[in-house]
Amino acid sequence: MAEGEGGAVVIEGGEISGAPSQKSPTGKPAARRPAAKTAKAEKGEKAEKAEKAEKGEKAEKGEKGEKAEKGEKAGKAGKAGKAEKAPEEEAPVSSRLAARRTRTRSAGAGKRPRRSLRPSGDEIAALREGVERTMYVTEGPERTQIAVLEDRTLVEHYVTRREGKSFVGNIYLGRVQTVLPGMEAAFVDIGKGRNAVLYAGEVQYREEDLEGQPARIETVLKPGQAVVVQVTKDPMGTKGARLTAQIGLPGRYLVYVPDAQGTVGISRRLPEAERARLRDILRKASPSKGGIIARTAAEGAGADDIEADLARQSALWEQIQKKAKKASAPAVLYSEPELVVRVIRDIFTPDFVRLTVDSESLHEMVREYIEGVSPDLLPKLERHEGPLSLFEANHITEQIHKALERKVWLPSGGSIIIERTEAMTVIDVNTGKFVGKTNLEETVLRNNLEAAEEVVRQLRLRDIGGIIVIDFIDMMMASNRETVVRRLKDCLARDKTKSQVSEITTLGLLQMTRKKVSQGLVETFTEVCPTCQGRGLIITHEV
Repeated sequence: MAEGEGGAVVIEGGEISGAPSQKSPTGKPAARRPAAKTAKAEKGEKAEKAEKAEKGEKAEKGEKGEKAEKGEKAGKAGKAGKAEKAPEEEAPVSSRLAARRTRTRSAGAGKRPRRSLRPSGDEIAALREGVERTMYVTEGPERTQIAVLEDRTLVEHYVTRREGKSFVGNIYLGRVQTVLPGMEAAFVDIGKGRNAVLYAGEVQYREEDLEGQPARIETVLKPGQAVVVQVTKDPMGTKGARLTAQIGLPGRYLVYVPDAQGTVGISRRLPEAERARLRDILRKASPSKGGIIARTAAEGAGADDIEADLARQSALWEQIQKKAKKASAPAVLYSEPELVVRVIRDIFTPDFVRLTVDSESLHEMVREYIEGVSPDLLPKLERHEGPLSLFEANHITEQIHKALERKVWLPSGGSIIIERTEAMTVIDVNTGKFVGKTNLEETVLRNNLEAAEEVVRQLRLRDIGGIIVIDFIDMMMASNRETVVRRLKDCLARDKTKSQVSEITTLGLLQMTRKKVSQGLVETFTEVCPTCQGRGLIITHEV
């Protein structure tokens, strides 16, 4: 095909019928069209085309037949191959374990970039500077309470009742009652009435136990089998305790993991320089059996202190193993210390200004523990004396009462409303009395920043866990939404409980999760209404 003079399209010397006649650019008539073909020429051309079409059809049929023959042979070979390989197919491995491995590989290959959910260790250290942290411990006839304050503001509250102690951290020799492959879980009797649950992702899969079979929970656990487990979450409501077979023994500076051979880890909350210093110490102190993880409390600790802590945890694990061989399931192999000692061990670090106790017996117990593990912190221990109780003298009681309310006021006049549901906790942010000064976007941004700080404080204080949805006031600018998310993450950096935060949507909703270990503040100090059963409504009219 070619374009002829004057714009006409010519095919093999012939012009397409119906083409308009045009003049040349010089204004002269276009060249005359070629003469029509003779009848003989047309007949010869038609015969030639028919012959070509017949040859093409034969070639096409031959090619199709050859392809069909090849496809039939390949199909037979494929079926034969499948028949041969069929006996070698393996049962599918645990979907939870497979998903975990997939996420790990994807993150390592850069296919699924993960956003940083927390500030770096250096940023966390900068956030802690200039904050006065104090701890107060009071003992009552029914319960013992611990309050952590930052600049005289209550941020964490721990309470234990004499009749209801936490099981978290305890190690048991349990007996498997039921294994559910469809749920990838097993129910284990640990001697607490209600069976606890052990999921497939928390099971130790050893090569000698698998014997060449796929890593599934029903492969390594059988009904009636005794298994050493550790409680990771207390029973709540109708749910039993949560278990893990991956044991971890926390000390003052380290967590000793018996089954993690050669593992050396360091808390990400520590500054980079401190992490480098601890890394050198841990490499030298690494045990021949098991692994170790440096805790946040290890900041500033010397090599001798870390080695002594490791020796204590290694000796404890040997005692647990000896007890497990002699015990009959279900049995308690190890119990975590009292709440006071446990909290001091986990969070009382050198950045605390003081630790005040109002009970003489508690003061003596705390003094002995600190003197044994961190004698340099002993000068910070005080005994409270005075006409007012310890919590009243430091305005803690009134802050607890406010934390039990549904509505919390913000400094500028805005408010947040916290609603608990069966599936999640929903927090609504309102401007309230706050009207701002410059423009609406600036007013909303300032209110949301205050709300982000207060939300994190309430999460820590009330110990709210699970799925949390925060309904911030809508912001038009993406930069403002990023500023609010950053403020929220900075505040969460002081929270020792693990959490994950997503971005704010265009509707102003932010989704996050926070690990739930035990009952919160509201459940501790309240009871379900016997009249409305917690609905807050009474049906007064007949249907």
